[in-house]
Amino acid sequence: RLKESVYLTARTTAMVCWLFVGSATFASVFAYLGGQQLISDFVTGLDMSPLMFLIVAQIIIFILGWPLEWTEIIVIFVPIFLPLLAHFEIDPLFFGVLVAVNLQTAFLSPPMAMSAYYLKGISPPHVQLSDIFRGMMPYMLIVILCMVIIYIFPQIVYGLPNLIYGG
Repeated sequence: RLKESVYLTARTTAMVCWLFVGSATFASVFAYLGGQQLISDFVTGLDMSPLMFLIVAQIIIFILGWPLEWTEIIVIFVPIFLPLLAHFEIDPLFFGVLVAVNLQTAFLSPPMAMSAYYLKGISPPHVQLSDIFRGMMPYMLIVILCMVIIYIFPQIVYGLPNLIYGG
């Protein structure tokens, strides 16, 4: 049993590492070929407010969160948005918290809802996927409410860092 567990853990770790390597390679090539600069120039050319940029970026990340793992999104897409934060005068910590909460929401939400399929894989046979979705909905609504509260009261994001580092 231990040998099987070690094997499965090693296999899963290898898959995650290969996802990370592929994502990092794609992101590097994309940046090297000027894709990141092209997107930056395009977005800065639009007449968007910081709030509008945040909403558009979060919608893109949310939609990408359906089919992609969070590691791929963080390695490939977040570096595209980071240079734009300075242009829109958005704090990277604030953006990072929004991305983390948003990815959690995307991971839970249909049509993909990868976490529901992971849970189905370890659930007893009598538990249906619809039961899992029904159970996840209240939590997902709470997470969405938290995102709205973060938008309305951005100082919430800085509470713990200010407490720890004395801001």
